[in-house]
Amino acid sequence: MGRSILLLIGIVLGLLLVQSAAAAPTTLFVAASDSSSTSKAQANYTCDGLDDQVEVQAAFAALPDGGTVALTEGTFNCSGSILPPSGTTLRGRGPEATNLSFSRNGMLNVSEERVTLDGFRVGGGGYTNMSTDTTLDLTQWLGVVTIHASHTKIHNVTGTADASIQAVFLLLHNPNIYAPILEDVEFVNCRAVDAGTYGFLHNAWGSENTTIRNVRYESCQALNCGRYGAFNQWVTGFDFAEQNGIEGLRVSNCSAEGSLESGFHFEWDPVKRDCVFINCSSLNNGQKPCPDTYRIGDPDFFGSGFYLPGGQVSLINCHAGENSVFGFFIVNPDGMLLYNCTESGTGRREIAGLPAKPISYCILQSMPVLSNPSLIMEHCRSLDSNGWGIFACGTENALIRDFTMTNPAGIDGAGAILGCPSGAFLVNSTIDAGVSNSTVELSASGDRPQTLIYIVNNRNVMYSGRIISDAVQPVLAEGGGAGGPDLSGLRVLPVNSTG
Repeated sequence: MGRSILLLIGIVLGLLLVQSAAAAPTTLFVAASDSSSTSKAQANYTCDGLDDQVEVQAAFAALPDGGTVALTEGTFNCSGSILPPSGTTLRGRGPEATNLSFSRNGMLNVSEERVTLDGFRVGGGGYTNMSTDTTLDLTQWLGVVTIHASHTKIHNVTGTADASIQAVFLLLHNPNIYAPILEDVEFVNCRAVDAGTYGFLHNAWGSENTTIRNVRYESCQALNCGRYGAFNQWVTGFDFAEQNGIEGLRVSNCSAEGSLESGFHFEWDPVKRDCVFINCSSLNNGQKPCPDTYRIGDPDFFGSGFYLPGGQVSLINCHAGENSVFGFFIVNPDGMLLYNCTESGTGRREIAGLPAKPISYCILQSMPVLSNPSLIMEHCRSLDSNGWGIFACGTENALIRDFTMTNPAGIDGAGAILGCPSGAFLVNSTIDAGVSNSTVELSASGDRPQTLIYIVNNRNVMYSGRIISDAVQPVLAEGGGAGGPDLSGLRVLPVNSTG
């Protein structure tokens, strides 16, 4: 009998524990001071419009593991930072309904793993240097949304910021906050709009685990970043490799438009491996004035749709349009792929009195690369370029197939240059070579420049395709000597030819 009573007591206690666990809320609601009376009546916490991060953080503290803080419609005025705990979700009612407005150096700071942000608008401004012993407070070099930790999801978030902070959305490896590799971060339907700073930026402090891995962007936009005021003179829409390496990057159906500098950007030194762009567009970027002393490849001016210095980067079905100087800027490609990409209208505006030379596809090689082919360009097009449709210099082991160039304006009488004129090298570099050990298959048309295709200092390059032009000299080949270009497969026809 005693044993039965003990068993019954155990069962009752177990049921009580289950009921207690079931009663613990997994979602807590926080209402803004200007939300509806209905929303306030249903909320667990109600903000008063001052220091609203306090109520939001209190809701997080009251959650069980893996719970959700749900924000109502309205504006949450946050004079400090919000730090979601591990495994939690911060969810609003959409960027048009829920707004987080940060001041006094407040941020949305994700420093623990498995956090999800979903469905709201963020904005920040007036960030100041509060350090007393340094000239730069590192908290200023952050983002309104700063991601330090792995396995983070950011969905349906629109953000903006003034020029006092480094980025709207920032992935930052800071070993003092999160020492492991920063990886598995996902952005879906996120937008950085009219910001005085970088839209999306990756960066790293320290010397270990500085390669950020497996980051995914789907249907994200960077609009007018740095166009109306800038954190610095280098502001881009997306910057995937500042002081960090990048590996396993996937960018799909994203767009950058109206940036001060590049739309999509990598810095020169970081390592880039397995980076893939699909169905991305980069339009009207390079709003910064061109420097008086500009030379092609000048590191003081990007002006690019896609700025790709080195590494293993693939672009598939991507478009660059009306960017100021470059559609696609490619340097030291090491296993790079451009497939079915299109450029149109590069050099959308003339820069009076300045030596800007717009180039649709600029391909430069200044150092040995291991991959062969170093670059594959297949089914790519240049349409109505206001400069050179393609410029390749120092390029080795490139495979260009089915490249189409239509109606380039040209520069100095040439619509495209494949090679480098000896003694007249135009690029800020030590390159002094043409094109070598490569294959070029192209079709070109137009008669605005005197020479449509200028081939110079080529070695062991096989050309094929068709040129249709009434230009004075549709194709001009010079230099190269023995083992120079093979033009036997290249047909040159007048415009009205039926051949």
